[in-house]
Amino acid sequence: MLDAIRKGDTSAAAFLDLVYDELRHLAAGKMAREAPGQTLQATALVHEAWLRLIGDENRRFENRTHFFAAAAEAMRRILIERARRRRAVRHGSEYERVTLQEEMLAGHDDDEQLLALNDALEKLELKYPMQAQVVKLRYFAGMSNEEIAELLGVSLSTVKNYWVFSKAWLFREIKAS
Repeated sequence: MLDAIRKGDTSAAAFLDLVYDELRHLAAGKMAREAPGQTLQATALVHEAWLRLIGDENRRFENRTHFFAAAAEAMRRILIERARRRRAVRHGSEYERVTLQEEMLAGHDDDEQLLALNDALEKLELKYPMQAQVVKLRYFAGMSNEEIAELLGVSLSTVKNYWVFSKAWLFREIKAS
């Protein structure tokens, strides 16, 4: 279907609508958990991820799991790139965004945490790729355990076990660094 969309086949529009709605739902869930002061909207995240997914003419998706795993990875990379850009001095990282209400201050610590998580996640992926995939789908794509189990073709208890293991592993790794 993605090949048909690239070639301009209008009959594939229904597929595009279905995938877009699901990606939008995942991105909205992820963005709802982001820190206050986040300027990236769920729609923009989906659009950027979509462009990355279909922009490469040589990219082929084997199945639904492969597509959504690639979408989660694209969203993760977009968020990491934005965190790094905001942290860069030339982009004003030495300044803190302040809202009018003091209790709603948006600090730069969230970017630091996201980058530390990304570094630890890359290490986790080298040792435990399936567990890292669960983290990416749950944390960056906002999917539920049930959705992840269905997508990866594993049991719900396996996903829960991977999630618990990954959280502990990532916490230990981040604390050590």
